[in-house]
Amino acid sequence: MMLRSLVSLHCRLGQTLAFPQRYLVQRQKSLVANLQSARCYGLATTERKKFYEDVSISQGEGGLYEINLDRRKLKTPKGTLFTVPNEALAIAVATEWDAQKDTLKFYTMHLTTLCNTALDNPTQRDKDQMIAAALKYLETDTICYRVEDPQALVELQQNEWDPVMEWIEKRYNVVIGSSSDIMGPQIPEETKETFRQHLNSYNFWALTGLEYVITQLKSVILAFGMIDRYLTVEQAVLLSRLEEEYQIQRWGSVEWAHDYDLYELRARTAAGTLFVHLASESSTVKRKLLQD
Repeated sequence: MMLRSLVSLHCRLGQTLAFPQRYLVQRQKSLVANLQSARCYGLATTERKKFYEDVSISQGEGGLYEINLDRRKLKTPKGTLFTVPNEALAIAVATEWDAQKDTLKFYTMHLTTLCNTALDNPTQRDKDQMIAAALKYLETDTICYRVEDPQALVELQQNEWDPVMEWIEKRYNVVIGSSSDIMGPQIPEETKETFRQHLNSYNFWALTGLEYVITQLKSVILAFGMIDRYLTVEQAVLLSRLEEEYQIQRWGSVEWAHDYDLYELRARTAAGTLFVHLASESSTVKRKLLQD
């Protein structure tokens, strides 16, 4: 059963030990970085009082779908008309806006943010550049790097990561491998080319979401595992944090910092995965209007 080793490990370790100072500092730095990131995003987009009552979608020119806040058409940060390629994605985005309460919290609206990124393309990249950026994570993929000790963590990585590695090598008929060397495994060029072709099969919007998921997990392998429905979001996130979870089981966590990190990563990863599937959707649905 997936992640069975973590449960077994927790039982073997027994009671929580005192924090090692280095780990405590590491967790505090991680928390501060996340909070600063959230604040910066908030400053960039600002939380603001909700200014609309009704959210609806409509089909505009070229068959694209628009989001309407009362009678106002939603626009991107650059002022571009906010349009999405299909009705399913439009409904999902509209749901984010409809779920907002008295205060709009833009940093919780991950689908809207991904749409803005695809529409405004702030870094002005094309598909080839996005694919190249995504493939860089394959060379430093989370589950390719293995420790040599302690033995409990070595076994945990083998038990939890090896099945995923075996799956993706069989699924895509490639060789990846793993290494405990600081330089990581030597990824064959044939493997990179296979993944390059696979990434190129996605449209620009879906690729925007897939690259986002890869950066969240620091893993091409885990991202593909989710997109192909081999892994759930919860499994992929926990596997991406395997060493950290091991340390937490051994030393404990820093107050609520662990939960904050975990839930934030789950939310971003889930949104990115949903975005990939919705951006690849070509069919339409009947519902045109979101109602309270």
